[in-house]
Amino acid sequence: MIGHIGLLALICTAIVSTLGAACGLICTGRVSRSNLMADLVRVVRLSSFLALFFSLLSMVILAYGFAIDDFALSYVSQNSNSQLPLPFKIAATWGGHQGSMLFWVVTLSLWCVCLSKAHSSERGHRFHAIWIMLSFIAIFAWFTLLASNPFELNPILLTQGRDLNPMLQDIGLIIHPPLLYIGYVGFASVLALAVGALLENESGSTWLNDAKTYTLNAWVFLSVGIAVGSWWAYYELGWGGWWFWDPVENASLLPWLTATALMHTLLASRMKSQLLIWSYSLAFVTFCLSILGTFIVRSGVLTSVHAFAVDPSKGFTLLGILSLVFILSFLILIKRIDSIQSRTLRGVLNKNFLLLACANLFTLATTIVVFGTFYPMVYELAGLGNISVGAPYFNLLIAPLAIIALFAVGFSALLKWDSAAPYRLRPTLVGLAVMTLGLAGGIVSYYVYHNESVGAEWSMWALFATWGALWVIVTHGIALYRSRATSHIKRMVYVSVAHIGLAIVAFGAAMNSEYSYEITRKLGPSSQVEFGDYQLHYVDTHLYVAPSFSAERAVIEIRPLHDKESDIEKVWLAHPEKRHYPIRVMNMTEPSMTAFWDGDIYISLGEKIDSRHYAVRIQFKAFIRWIWLGALLMVMGVAGVLVSQRGKDNVRASCKTIAQ
Repeated sequence: MIGHIGLLALICTAIVSTLGAACGLICTGRVSRSNLMADLVRVVRLSSFLALFFSLLSMVILAYGFAIDDFALSYVSQNSNSQLPLPFKIAATWGGHQGSMLFWVVTLSLWCVCLSKAHSSERGHRFHAIWIMLSFIAIFAWFTLLASNPFELNPILLTQGRDLNPMLQDIGLIIHPPLLYIGYVGFASVLALAVGALLENESGSTWLNDAKTYTLNAWVFLSVGIAVGSWWAYYELGWGGWWFWDPVENASLLPWLTATALMHTLLASRMKSQLLIWSYSLAFVTFCLSILGTFIVRSGVLTSVHAFAVDPSKGFTLLGILSLVFILSFLILIKRIDSIQSRTLRGVLNKNFLLLACANLFTLATTIVVFGTFYPMVYELAGLGNISVGAPYFNLLIAPLAIIALFAVGFSALLKWDSAAPYRLRPTLVGLAVMTLGLAGGIVSYYVYHNESVGAEWSMWALFATWGALWVIVTHGIALYRSRATSHIKRMVYVSVAHIGLAIVAFGAAMNSEYSYEITRKLGPSSQVEFGDYQLHYVDTHLYVAPSFSAERAVIEIRPLHDKESDIEKVWLAHPEKRHYPIRVMNMTEPSMTAFWDGDIYISLGEKIDSRHYAVRIQFKAFIRWIWLGALLMVMGVAGVLVSQRGKDNVRASCKTIAQ
């Protein structure tokens, strides 16, 4: 019964969104102000709210089915079990293929309502954006109904479910996918606004202001989702890595790269009417890459530990949707391209040119990731055999681009719009570069000197990354000092925080890559081993039983070899685990992480050698948490820009109301 109600709600979502999209299409190109046209406009706006209501109702009913263990639903029986804790049952709603597609529909409806509610009194590009969003809702709702129905019933009544994949039984499943989906789908609203502006032939900055707001919001959600996902991979898989260049990880990175480029080109487009073609193109490409990421996860054409499904028919349907959106968007752009009045750049030593340079760098990085991700698939489909493209390829090509981007970001803080930089700035830049290079060399040399016991060697990549990070911090500090008395100092602070966050991410990633190390030892109760500047003492192993798994939990003491700061000996306790999930018949490693300012001691239990001893893998992950600190600063900076802009918009609205 519950499944029938949810299915009916999903059918209503598809019908209502299709009706709204059809009415919006009828209104397109019509200049008539007749009562019929006004009624059609109201239908479009009402459809957006009804689509959200029915899709959300469908999602809530599916979640309720998980909560009450309704194993009559095939999707519930495949992804849940009566012993599963309630939070994981709810999260399992979007933990599989069918539920994730329904979540896409809900998220599309949510963004559509945001557009409709924020711009309820206007026609123009905003109205077009609403019915275009309704078109997306209709497409994905019908796709979910016909190809990925989460309310399909089992042919026989089951009393127990298969259980959720143990890898997904984590708080990461509750947080990571929703944030990622909201970010993915948020770029649909940016595409809709861009297409709406082209259909309306608007050349003003109104659509650019709207696009900036929705781009920043979607970027924040996507960035937080990626950061949470990298943290989840770090502590859940037991491998100790934060980014593996896995195809699904790359799928989330692709729209992030183009969205970051879009944020910068929109700045030039809004302020100087420049790079308009770039802004339109990136708006289209970013959402198309979001659909491409969905195709990678659900088609099964690329092997990944994150893959939801192995049904190529579903994936290639998504690829058809992507092609349709991509082709139609760019056909409209080509048709209107003569009416787009984009000013040309003047000079090289100005902020405008560096924004273009950054957009090119991010676009080039996107191309590298796309090639590395899909080349093995194309190579195999061509009958040439199997080939693997791994981390060495990506690190070799992405690292130089990241360092160049850091220096470009630093330069942009010192340069002005349009006008060339004054001559006296050149010796200043040279002096700052020499100073930061010396400081970076000192930092890297100090770290290498204090880690000679573990074979740390000089790394040029670490040196250049540290140099670039310090360059960003110094130049943005100078820019803030110069702007301290201006009216836009608050916005400058937020922008600087975001860019400094990027610098810290690059520094942490470089140091982590170059100065991490590991050992593997046979350890059991009362055994010990020296690891860098620490001594690890394996105390004992405890057994315990949880509702959905049993576990062997080690107790390991970590002590410094030489503690000169205090007479009191410091001891840290680590508790790595080996878990067994009987329903899925799977073993999982739960590592322990002991954090220090310059990295983590990461311990994971490997295979059991005998009744008392394990093969224990001990890793030192240098500066690993600096990566997430930098990501947090980036998100805080962009969120701060959004909040400050919202405050300005409220002030403008109040002034407009008073004037009227």
